[in-house]
Amino acid sequence: MPYLQETTYRSPFYLFNGHLQTIIPAVMRKVNGISYYRERITTPDEDFLDLDWAFAENKRKTKPSQLAIISHGLEGDSQRPYVTGMVRMLTSEGYDVLAWNYRSCSGEINRQRRFYHIGATDDLHTVVEYVTQMKPEYTEIVLLGFSAGGNITLKYLGEQGALLAPFIKKSVVFSVPLDVKTSSAKISKPQNFIYEQRFLRSLRKKILKKAEIMPQAIDIMPLQTIRKLKEFDDVYTAPLHGFKDAIDYYTQNSSKFFLQGIKVPTLIVNAINDPFLSPECFDQSLVTNLPNVWLQITQAGGHCGFMYQSLQNTFWSETRALSFLKESHL
Repeated sequence: MPYLQETTYRSPFYLFNGHLQTIIPAVMRKVNGISYYRERITTPDEDFLDLDWAFAENKRKTKPSQLAIISHGLEGDSQRPYVTGMVRMLTSEGYDVLAWNYRSCSGEINRQRRFYHIGATDDLHTVVEYVTQMKPEYTEIVLLGFSAGGNITLKYLGEQGALLAPFIKKSVVFSVPLDVKTSSAKISKPQNFIYEQRFLRSLRKKILKKAEIMPQAIDIMPLQTIRKLKEFDDVYTAPLHGFKDAIDYYTQNSSKFFLQGIKVPTLIVNAINDPFLSPECFDQSLVTNLPNVWLQITQAGGHCGFMYQSLQNTFWSETRALSFLKESHL
């Protein structure tokens, strides 16, 4: 489908660059009125995933047949404002929502030696299979994803192809590192130091917790010298998940290589001023000949930001997602 240049979205005047548009919504936004029901399911390898459910506001009047499954970003969870804001929007429009937490992201360290990673579609598949088999009342399922969760979603859709068409009707993703290798390099630039170190602090804590559970399987000594995400991925992420090194991990899991396999209407929204995304993530040639994929580029929005004038109100990303889900794409 054609590349879409977004010209209508404008960020608040006081959020005058991509860093402010990223940080302020992430740190200061509070989304009220979200009440989750948590359900734990077992994975095929005897680990667990925690699923947080939110139900449509009109649940008592009608039984919703629409379900949105939301995948969060790197080191995020179902409580992040970009997730809860989308949950509030969708439940107000009649959707039930399942915001799932990746392994180790729900507040409890997972059981297996592995964690999750930016291309771990097996766990998303477990969630989708659980819903389609155990919740047959949902006749329309849509997928939404943010950042790493957007990459996982696109990769999953591309891997499964037409097999998902009977179950998944549409997908919308935001702030997606379509090229993981170059986006990882961008996060490691000096101007992005604060983001990289925040990720590393969270990841280090999880390695230490995992080592307490299985000290023979996790070597914590390299943590003392790791200063970059690529170093962490070389030492931990890649070997723990069966990849040769960080570059092999990035290459095999970049969603841009899976777009051609997507068979359901899918919208990708990336902002030019996103501090995390490399130029390769705005390559319109990636979708030019794809009948089911739209790439929409905004000038502003930051990373998982897209704020209108108020932190409390609906964000542009939420209204854009809803409009795409309601559009006809026959």
